[in-house]
Amino acid sequence: MRFSRLFGRTLRQAPAEAETANHKLLLRAALIRQVSAGVYSFLPLGWRVARKVEAIIRDEMDRIDGQEILMPVLNPAELWQESGRWSTIGPELIRLRDRADREFVLAMTHEEIVTDLARREVRSYRQLPFMLYQIQTKIRDEARPRGGLVRLREFLMKDAYSFHPDTADLDAFYPTIYQAYVNVFRRCGVDVRPVEADPGMIGGTGSHEFVLPTPIGEDTIVQCTGCTYAANVEQAVAIKQLPESPSLAVVELPELVNTPGAKTIDQLADFFGLPSYAFLKSVFYHGDQTLVAAVIRGDLDVNEAKLVRALKTTNLRLASDEELRAAGIVPGYGSPVGVANLLVIADDSVPGRPFIAGANRPDFHLRHVLLSRDFRADQVADIATAEEGHLCERCGGRLVAERGIELGHTFKLGTKYSQAMGATFLGPNGRETEMVMGCYGIGVDRLLAAIVQQCHDDRGITWPVAVAPFHLHLVALNVEDASITTRAEEVYRRLEEAGCEVLFDDRAETPGVKFADADLIGIPLRLTVSRRTLATDSVEIKPRTAKEARLVTIGELLAEIGRQMLIGDSGS
Repeated sequence: MRFSRLFGRTLRQAPAEAETANHKLLLRAALIRQVSAGVYSFLPLGWRVARKVEAIIRDEMDRIDGQEILMPVLNPAELWQESGRWSTIGPELIRLRDRADREFVLAMTHEEIVTDLARREVRSYRQLPFMLYQIQTKIRDEARPRGGLVRLREFLMKDAYSFHPDTADLDAFYPTIYQAYVNVFRRCGVDVRPVEADPGMIGGTGSHEFVLPTPIGEDTIVQCTGCTYAANVEQAVAIKQLPESPSLAVVELPELVNTPGAKTIDQLADFFGLPSYAFLKSVFYHGDQTLVAAVIRGDLDVNEAKLVRALKTTNLRLASDEELRAAGIVPGYGSPVGVANLLVIADDSVPGRPFIAGANRPDFHLRHVLLSRDFRADQVADIATAEEGHLCERCGGRLVAERGIELGHTFKLGTKYSQAMGATFLGPNGRETEMVMGCYGIGVDRLLAAIVQQCHDDRGITWPVAVAPFHLHLVALNVEDASITTRAEEVYRRLEEAGCEVLFDDRAETPGVKFADADLIGIPLRLTVSRRTLATDSVEIKPRTAKEARLVTIGELLAEIGRQMLIGDSGS
């Protein structure tokens, strides 16, 4: 490809809205252009990278007998109503009507369509197991698109779905897809960390995220310094340790205490001279037309993802002060004590010890409040956020936290969708049995962004060989000199005939501009033809990340390129 004909122009400065390194570089190197918030066009260089990422994904899916299909983005509402997600997913699911007033959705994921396909095609256990996958556009009405390709409204995703006769077969297959994901990210040159994860709106019983640690990430991952335990903060668990001596004695009845102006846990700790774990924190939500009180020890925080799972709902929001007052709860002094018509879920740190809790009365709290005696809990569960400094449940080691970008997610769905949609098969005993499912996603756009986020320096992108838009960047200097142009054209022809992927900078630009663009675009190997190389019948060769260039004779050029590509590929 001749640079003079390449569509898209490099930028010296990134647009003001670009904040992260990957977003700035993807725009400056002319790989993408924004259409609207969360919606981008790929330019030729960017699309070449995306296609190479897709090729790696396809190769790994095909190796484990995945069968590629293509499912529609426009889905009839009836299928989403069958699964139940029509009513449980909020405004991020785009709903619409056609000219005949039939309801549709723009798919953000394809569990409904693929389950419908399976129930139509599968009759016997002899047809199981199998895995289908696609690389397809997804649509999500994202409230906060950000980070360029990191959080989008329209995005490319590889989604795969496996179907099994029973849970044991899914469990046996799961390590296979897990390893395929490890292979994909390794081949793309990113250092991901697999962690236990929250299944979220997809559902199911087991789930892993593949996360690139980076300060710009939206996810928080928690990992143990003493063992291999690692999990998304939405899923992570920890020991809820306490000093041996209790802070409050158990007495027969709560004691009302005047606490003027003390509302927060810190204010109460100062007022009573007690540690934060002596207090009962109550956080009030509204979900499924019900007021919910999440109560937890004062030194811990409510994990809303765990709370949603425990309540088996997706419709959850913080209750307003007006809603609290209508239920007889005083904002800032609230607790479940003495309140009716309230669903109470208590963290498992609460039972068995007394606390100081809100009295539902301005400027007053109750001392010696005890679960089961002074208030009831409809449910007790782990709803606490595991944080840095907490102790690991598996080994007692210290937990640390860091930010990351989720690049892939694998789920054990079980029979969530097959049961709801009647996807069954005849077993060897002749009985109708529900298929057991798994699903597995990789965001293609996000993976591309993550590669740039990890692989760049202060001059531009440093592409791994496997996903680089081209392998060679041939630069001709002083093109007004006919002898240089002739030699550069000769080298370009030889490289193309040898099957090399070459971007040939044939423009009439200064050496500074050409070298700056070469560094910005980040193709792994730069070849330069100039007056100096012409005099020695050679080409200057420089790996993108090397400090120095060296001369290689024309006769040795192809062999040296092969050696450099092999080094670069093994390094990725």
